[in-house]
Order: sequence, then structure tokens, then C-alpha cells
Amino acid sequence: MAARRPITTPRKQASQERSRVTVDALVEATARLLVRDGFDKASTNRIAQEAGVSVGSLYQYYPSKEALVAAVIDRHNRELMQVVRAALAEVAALPIEKAVRKLVVTAIDAHRLDPKLHRVLAEQIPRTGRLEKVAAFNRDYFILFRDFLESHRDELRAVDLELAAFVCVTSIEALTHTAVLHRSEMLSDEMAETLVDEATRLLAGYLMPREGGRTRQLRRYS
Repeated sequence: MAARRPITTPRKQASQERSRVTVDALVEATARLLVRDGFDKASTNRIAQEAGVSVGSLYQYYPSKEALVAAVIDRHNRELMQVVRAALAEVAALPIEKAVRKLVVTAIDAHRLDPKLHRVLAEQIPRTGRLEKVAAFNRDYFILFRDFLESHRDELRAVDLELAAFVCVTSIEALTHTAVLHRSEMLSDEMAETLVDEATRLLAGYLMPREGGRTRQLRRYS
């Protein structure tokens, strides 16, 4: 007989200021314990203690520790989407090469903020049933990036914008995600700038037309 999947939706939403403070404390405590001790040791009792609330208060809002981990994942994705939206708005009027570099820098900086938490959450996404929400996040990212490319159509080579958005977003996410999970040295101060240079060369070279039958020399922007 298959094990029952833990319920990962909150029991109720925090509507008042006091309850929102409690929920925020629980989510933040869950994130700290995941990074410090790992999923297996992050029991509901320990999360409640870390948050400074009773376990009864925890169960008013969340039915399981998996639900709290799911809340951390959802918060993480919301924060990443805010970063994406802000970055795309900031580079909207920049030339495509400079814009791409800024977007790569933003993605790498975002993943450098708390790489340990990012690694833990990546491991827990299947366990908490958050694959669909991650897919929705990616769809939104593709749409935003496609709109960005559309606004720079005159700078691009002849390319299908849907496909180009998929290639660019997937490349940026794969580079930063893999660096966090498997090549943390790539996010060091010494290596991060080189990674930005190479990723910019990859994406701008893919998007921009060739000059005189050869890829144009890309410049480094500070």
C-alpha cells in the first residue's frame, strides 16, 4: 500500500497582522532549519521552537512540515519573480547586449544570496508537490522574456521569439541553477564575473545578427 502524500496546502490564510507575523516567523524558521539541519531534522516541534510560537499555533496554519517547506518554496519563487520583473523593467530601454549582461548578472546575484537554501529547496520541490508551481513560474518568465525580446526586435537576427525566449531563459536558469547545486566555486567573486562574460557571449551571440559573416566582438559593460 502506497504511503499517503502529506498535505502541503495551508489550513488557513493569515488575515490579521498578528497572525501574519506568526506565519512569517514559521516560514522563516523553517528556512533556517532546512539550511542548518536539513529536512529530516526539521520537525514541526523544532520549527515552532525556532519561531518562538507554540506547536498548537503552528498546526492552526500548517498541517505538516511539508506544508511549511512548500510555503518556503512559494515565498522563494515569489521573490525570484519580483527580481525578474524588476530586472526586465530596468533593462527595457538598454541595447540588447547590455540588457542581456544585466539580466545574467541579476540571475547570478539572486542565486548567490542564499545558495544553501536554494539547494535545499531544489531537493524538496518533488516531495512537496511544487513541480507545477515551478512550471508556472517558468511559463511566466518565458512570457516576460518574450515581451522583452519583442521590444528589441530590430536588434535581433531573424528568430522565432517564443523559441528564443525558451532558449535564453532555460540557459540562464540552467547555468545559475547548476552553479548553485554542483559548481559553487563558479559563484565566487573570482569566477562570477567570468561566468557573466561567458553567459553574455553565449546569449548575445545567439540573439544578435552576425556582422560580415562572423560573430561580432562583444564588449564588457560594467
